[in-house]
Amino acid sequence: MTISEALREGTRLLRGVRSEEPKLEAEMLLMHALKIDRVGLYQRLRQPLKPQQRRRYQRLLERRQAHEPTAYILGTKEFYGLEFEVSRAALIPRPETETLVELVVAYVRNRADERLVITDIGTGSGVIAVSLAFRLMNARITATDASKRALALAQRNAERHGAAERIEFGHGNLLTPLNHKPDVIAANLPYVTTAEWEALSPEITDHEPKGALHGGADGLRYIRRLLKRAPGELRPGGAIFLEIGGAQGAVARFLARRSFPESDIEIAPDLAGRDRVLCVYS
Repeated sequence: MTISEALREGTRLLRGVRSEEPKLEAEMLLMHALKIDRVGLYQRLRQPLKPQQRRRYQRLLERRQAHEPTAYILGTKEFYGLEFEVSRAALIPRPETETLVELVVAYVRNRADERLVITDIGTGSGVIAVSLAFRLMNARITATDASKRALALAQRNAERHGAAERIEFGHGNLLTPLNHKPDVIAANLPYVTTAEWEALSPEITDHEPKGALHGGADGLRYIRRLLKRAPGELRPGGAIFLEIGGAQGAVARFLARRSFPESDIEIAPDLAGRDRVLCVYS
């Protein structure tokens, strides 16, 4: 079997698990098996696979056919132009979360003093905290999570990108670990409703941590708790950026208004035009 034939076979098999991009996933798994990049892959299309290469590729395909996400199989995922280690300790980063990062970066850069304290609540794999540290060199960043395994993963990602000395990590639920008041609170908390969770694909329900995604009956359990506590924790003149579900804008705005009656509140859309980030400017 040549590399070209292996790529076609992998694409065919991944169509069977209803992959949205079967050829791309087959390419990624084959590159991983052969330990080459995409240029190297297409330069060797007529080259036959060695038996051990074929076996390695077959094992990767079998894992994907069992609905394990490709990101977990590869152990990495790109987010906001950086490559992050991923594992089942935390959910796989989604491109929608880049909208939140962009909003925080723009907010901080528009402030006269960039030496602001930013707290990433429920950091997971650390993609928000590390991305912000990478782009806001003067900011002081803290990152918290209730999962020790997720925190360890986030710390490895901070080290991976040379940001470990600029991020303070804390173990605990929501705002509990903080020993100082932040100027900015950023969070991608669980917001999937119970009904949505039950309808999700096995790639998500069988592999990603439910606690990082499921936010209760209406999806807003943790967002509601955070907004209730935030007025006493956020520094005057600060801001909050919370990722939300595509249909949660109106309710999220109501919850924010109840906690911050005098603040400017906006719902920022993602690139697809769906509600994505609740912004509170106190």
